[in-house]
Amino acid sequence: MTKRTDEWIRHEVLEELTWDSRVAGSDVAVGVDQGVVTLTGAVDTYAKKRAAQEAAHRVLGVMDVANDLEVKVSKKFMRTDTEVARAVRHALEWDVLIPDTRIQSNVTAGWVTLEGSVDRLREREDAEAAVRQLAGVCGVSNMITVSPAELTPHDVCRTIEEVLARRAHREASGIGVQVRDGVVTLAGEVRSWAEKQAILGAVGHARGIRAVDDKIRINPYD
Repeated sequence: MTKRTDEWIRHEVLEELTWDSRVAGSDVAVGVDQGVVTLTGAVDTYAKKRAAQEAAHRVLGVMDVANDLEVKVSKKFMRTDTEVARAVRHALEWDVLIPDTRIQSNVTAGWVTLEGSVDRLREREDAEAAVRQLAGVCGVSNMITVSPAELTPHDVCRTIEEVLARRAHREASGIGVQVRDGVVTLAGEVRSWAEKQAILGAVGHARGIRAVDDKIRINPYD
């Protein structure tokens, strides 16, 4: 595969941002250095900031994305902290995959901090995803912890390896897995952001994994 130049990547990221209806029309500038994309400028919702990051990752040749976009909530989406906190509670309660009674939130100037304890990393990530799209949210700090597993690190490691082989065989080929003190370390190379997300998504369902040390590199040219 021919290696893409930074200028080509920049052009394609801009095209992808224009194509993505969630971001189109926003004031987003794009810089690229050796495949690393930096997004700067301003958007009017936190959801658009995340959408811009996802759009950049979809472009072939993008290794990493530094999302420096500033969220300046427009009058249309402006809400009081009380209104945001109420919306956060409703979002958590209405999502049947989230143990809402074990999660608390604090809201300051539109910034949401999630706290509490869950059993799986997937639940922690689902809780954050549930509040990203809410009007008035400027950002999210996810401080939710994951309860320790009763299984030994060896058992957890073996389970994760089996899951990767079953659900993401192509993506997981050559990916090393280590587990220590509830932290799973993943190392190796994949060809795209989508392949990397498939692996991280599979790991998130393992009980007791409280964090992921992500050392997976994207190398589309191998």
